[in-house]
Amino acid sequence: MVEDLGQAGDITSRSVIASNAEARVEIVARSAGVLAGAQAAELTFTLVDPDVDVQFRVIDGSGVAEGDVVASVEGSARSILTAERTALNFLGHLSGIATATNDLVQAAEGTVAKICCTRKTTPGLRVLEKAAVRSGGGVNHRLGLDGAIMIKDNHIAVAGGVGPALAAAQASAGPLTSIEIEVDTLDQLDEAVAGGASVILLDNMAPSTLRKAVARVAGRARLEASGNVTIQTVRKIAETGVDFISSGWITHSAPILDFGLDFSG
Repeated sequence: MVEDLGQAGDITSRSVIASNAEARVEIVARSAGVLAGAQAAELTFTLVDPDVDVQFRVIDGSGVAEGDVVASVEGSARSILTAERTALNFLGHLSGIATATNDLVQAAEGTVAKICCTRKTTPGLRVLEKAAVRSGGGVNHRLGLDGAIMIKDNHIAVAGGVGPALAAAQASAGPLTSIEIEVDTLDQLDEAVAGGASVILLDNMAPSTLRKAVARVAGRARLEASGNVTIQTVRKIAETGVDFISSGWITHSAPILDFGLDFSG
């Protein structure tokens, strides 16, 4: 709310709305999807005014239909209008992530693949966005750089190859530290398996290549597919037998789920 309030606060509501005016409003879904961000939206109202009463009728992870009333808000009209846009921004953005995630989860249903997010998140909002992924039925990849050793293509280039990079990581990692390495080719995959990798990221591989990768590994490591993951492609990727499918799109480009605030009395 700090960036919205600026130095002088909501000068419009202060000018137009009487200080003692009370209102009761409803937050209404303008389109169907999966709810996320209820706590953030509620906190926005109560940070502006602790006396504003917010009651959500559905919880994060619940499906909503167009026209559903998801929450009621009651209290100072000034306070409600001051918090309105920020609260709806949280709700729309996070529900959009949950909905996009759930679309991929539903498309991959019946396979072993789990949909997971990446670190391609909005600065300052990562925890909320990753929580929204979970509301949509996905799983979280590492939260930050300290969550696991993730050896990407540029690490491999500097280290001198898949083998040397893996060996260096294994020599420095603690016994409970997860190590994952990215590969672009089946030859690199063979090298990663021979080096004892436990998780291997298969980057931008076609479904036919992913199937070969799954057959070659034969359960000796968990496999994650990444790149060109869309609602049109995710089923074919999932059917290859990979364990995880990661998508940056679900956090950095998912369209919002539209919500409105309607006065009810």
